[in-house]
Amino acid sequence: MNDVAATSTLKDLFRRLRLSVAWVAAQFWAMLLLVLAGVAWTRLPDKHAWQVGLTLLLPLALLAVLLLLNAGTMRGLLNQEQGRVPLAMGALTLLIWAAIVWGAWAILDWCDDQIPLWAGYLNSRASAHARATLFTYEHIQTWLTLLVWIWRWIVVPAKVIPNAMASAQWGWRLPWRKLIRLLLNWRWWLAAVIAALVAVTLPSHFFTGEPHGTVAHQVWAVALKLAGAYLLAVASWVLLLAWAAVQLNRSGHTAEQPGDDSLITAPVHSGPLDEDSVRLPLPEGGGDSAGKA
Repeated sequence: MNDVAATSTLKDLFRRLRLSVAWVAAQFWAMLLLVLAGVAWTRLPDKHAWQVGLTLLLPLALLAVLLLLNAGTMRGLLNQEQGRVPLAMGALTLLIWAAIVWGAWAILDWCDDQIPLWAGYLNSRASAHARATLFTYEHIQTWLTLLVWIWRWIVVPAKVIPNAMASAQWGWRLPWRKLIRLLLNWRWWLAAVIAALVAVTLPSHFFTGEPHGTVAHQVWAVALKLAGAYLLAVASWVLLLAWAAVQLNRSGHTAEQPGDDSLITAPVHSGPLDEDSVRLPLPEGGGDSAGKA
């Protein structure tokens, strides 16, 4: 990517963030309210019938608000009106992608539990020298843990987010060619890796140090660390969505394949020349003028 293209891409990124600033701001404060409401839900008593009903209905309400919030943010960042489905329909389609993510994470959780067993088996299959140097139990366990982490925080989100954005915008009429080009774009995968490192790896180091100081100092330190982790996670999420919107838009406006008719806007009433061409009448006396010339 040359300097002009990189500048144009960054301008498009910030333009989309600016045009959807209301949804971007809602991601920060509404998500915080949802987290607090979820914590309050775990503290609800179940002594009376209305409390039991509230315990059952509140998760559904929180889920509905979460889906609407993210669907609205995705649609605002895409900033395209053509073929857009209603917001409620776009939010409902996100349930399918959320279920896919949940299923993938359940499989990865199972893989996490199996890592010690797999590490021991692979270590036993190596030679005696390899078991003592390279393919030790600790090395294999570290590699498998890293592999599961990559699938959990990079591969699964990078594959699901573009499809979820497209379905939030257009329902199930997904632009498969655009999505395939996006999933084959190294810039998208680089953004997914950076987002995972900033949103997941970096906040995990906030809580690795030993606590010290007074109780008040420790309380303030934990509060600031939680706030920093929250801001990094939400900012990474918003920027990743915006970058996906930019890449989807570039896929739609860059005809990399000559036969890709999804990237060409056909003019109205276009047709073969012999059908739609207009014959202009010759001016009177045109033949004499031509002869004199």
